[in-house]
Amino acid sequence: MPKMKTHRSAAKRYKITGSGKVLRQKAGKGHLLAHKSSARKNRLTGTTEVFEGNLKMISKELPYKKKFTR
Repeated sequence: MPKMKTHRSAAKRYKITGSGKVLRQKAGKGHLLAHKSSARKNRLTGTTEVFEGNLKMISKELPYKKKFTR
């Protein structure tokens, strides 16, 4: 039986913490920044936790990461 492959784009997008939480970057800071206010751009910095409903999909994309907890 062949090994399962990790979805490489998912591996680059998500970070698993020591306690098993999945972190992601906030969306909306990639381009078209000229018309967005400074306060809005500041709110989009940093990481946030992934929504619980998406964890099942992410666990399929990252088969060799440890199990995610909530």
